[in-house]
Amino acid sequence: MRPRITRTTSRSCSHRERDGARAGDAFVKALTRHPLSILLAGGAIAVTAWAALAPVRSASRDEIFEIPKGTWARRMGGDAVEILPDEIRLTLGVRDVLVLRNLDDVPQIFGPTLMMPGQSFRLPFALASRYEFACTAHASGQMTIIVDPFPETPWARLRWRVRELLNQQRPERDEAPT
Repeated sequence: MRPRITRTTSRSCSHRERDGARAGDAFVKALTRHPLSILLAGGAIAVTAWAALAPVRSASRDEIFEIPKGTWARRMGGDAVEILPDEIRLTLGVRDVLVLRNLDDVPQIFGPTLMMPGQSFRLPFALASRYEFACTAHASGQMTIIVDPFPETPWARLRWRVRELLNQQRPERDEAPT
């Protein structure tokens, strides 16, 4: 007995090929039904990729904080005003210079420095670390400066950009009336 040989022509296809074609057709139909969601997902992926891969830059390396005029008078009047944040985050190579401006009518102390009314104090940081300073602009008398390392990896850049975005969304501190 001779083995039976069956021939397939190029027109015939296997069950797998037909199932694959059906799955492909279903995918194309899904794409045509939901183009907006696909565009949004693609846009989200593109933005995330940019945030992770684009270099981190800043227009200025200065992070500026001002002590508004009338802060001391408001405190002496019983107002528990907090002008400066208790914790300031800086990033080496991006924003690593703290600038404090005393616009108040009285001197302010920051660390070992006495800032007279109208003076500014500029403090550059060169080492990623956590720094504690005495600060008379705070009711607690303390301020913490956290200096983060430069975000070199894609995940670090993505985290840095998300943190910057969240910091921009926070409401501004209470300021003295003008």
